[in-house]
Amino acid sequence: MRLNRLFSSLRTRILGWYILLVAASMLVSIVGIRQTLLARLYERIEQSLEQEVLELRQLKTGLNPRTSEPFGNDIDALFRVFLSRNIPADNEFLLTFLDGEFDRSSPRAVPKSLDISSPLAQEFAEIATPRRRWVTLPDGEIIIYQAEPIFREGSRGVFVVAHLLSAELRGIDEAIAIVIQVMLTVLVLTAIVGWFVAQRALEPLNLLTQAAKTVSESDLTRRIPVHGVDEISELTLRFNEMLDRLQLTFAAQRDFVSDAGHELRTPITIIRGHLELLGDDPTEQRETLDLVTDELDRMSRFVDDLLLLARAEQPNFLRMEMVNVATLAEELFAKAKALGDRQWRIENHARGWIVGDRQRLTQAVMNLAQNATQHTQPSDTITLGTALDRDKVRFWVRDTGKGIPQAEQARIFERFARSNTSRRRSEGAGLGLAIVRAIAQAHGGTVELVSQPDQGATFTLVIPVDPP
Repeated sequence: MRLNRLFSSLRTRILGWYILLVAASMLVSIVGIRQTLLARLYERIEQSLEQEVLELRQLKTGLNPRTSEPFGNDIDALFRVFLSRNIPADNEFLLTFLDGEFDRSSPRAVPKSLDISSPLAQEFAEIATPRRRWVTLPDGEIIIYQAEPIFREGSRGVFVVAHLLSAELRGIDEAIAIVIQVMLTVLVLTAIVGWFVAQRALEPLNLLTQAAKTVSESDLTRRIPVHGVDEISELTLRFNEMLDRLQLTFAAQRDFVSDAGHELRTPITIIRGHLELLGDDPTEQRETLDLVTDELDRMSRFVDDLLLLARAEQPNFLRMEMVNVATLAEELFAKAKALGDRQWRIENHARGWIVGDRQRLTQAVMNLAQNATQHTQPSDTITLGTALDRDKVRFWVRDTGKGIPQAEQARIFERFARSNTSRRRSEGAGLGLAIVRAIAQAHGGTVELVSQPDQGATFTLVIPVDPP
């Protein structure tokens, strides 16, 4: 099991790919080095062969000091003088043939592959045109030779310079073997060093893993130190930011569960208490029944509000349609006037169409109107208004009540948030403004609040004319 985990670990895979890449690079280097050495060897040998033939041609045009005639007139003398003056390079042999017979060689001792009885020597004796050729013998010996035939007054001579490659090829192979051994040693050392380097480089990931194992709903406070500016550091930073968001989310979830439990516990306690004290008096029973029904209705509204907030995060929350802003404003004003005995006003400045969910927009504005009604007196004025510009539409509800302190405005749109001012507390659960914000955000918009103590409050629903 541990062996499987070892070979499946990120460090092992990174090291494996690294070793594979280094090994491939070494293989390419070895092949390249060998090909370069061979190319230089072949070039040097061919230049040497060409130089020997060129020197023979130059000597052929020179004068024989004994006869004062060109060497080319006496093939035997030409070969004798040339071989006496030229010392062949290592693994190189100079051979001459006269009229199909072996004449002489330098050095005198030649390998068996160039012996006068060998098939190759017989081939040399019959050459009639200049040539350069590579020959691989049955025993594996490789020979490259260049032949220069000479004709004079019925005589035919052949000069051959031959080079045996096997020894030099073995030298190259031995050098390559040493290079391979060195590279294998380097590869092993690279693997060892790479293992520890990978372990150190991936240490932040191990810390991330350990941190993830210790994360729980009850403890989200652990953070990982960020060092450097590389990709691992960036991942660590993003992980810490994720933990920050999770901590806030879990805290909000705990608060939500606590508040929801409190809101549900209160009506249940009221219902249970009255049912336990219920007597036989018909009047008392009727009053208790009315109270229980009222509390159940409040619980039902509370659950409906919670479900609405949950559905607001789903993509099918809205049913978009073309909405006439002026017509919608008139409908909203007519419905709002039934909420309470207030001084109602309308400022319907918008003329045009928008794309939105008529039902949800109505619900949002009516929540704002209901909120204004609950926090004002009959002598106060509540104004509903609309405005439409090029790309946004605004629905606002303005009242002349007590207003909202600046310290409470930042949290008033949160779930279960209630004002602690003298604005009269409602019987709601503090979800109305949270629903308004959810509807606005679902349309791609926002809710704005402008309020000063004792100067009333203005809630404005701002949404795009054509939401995304």
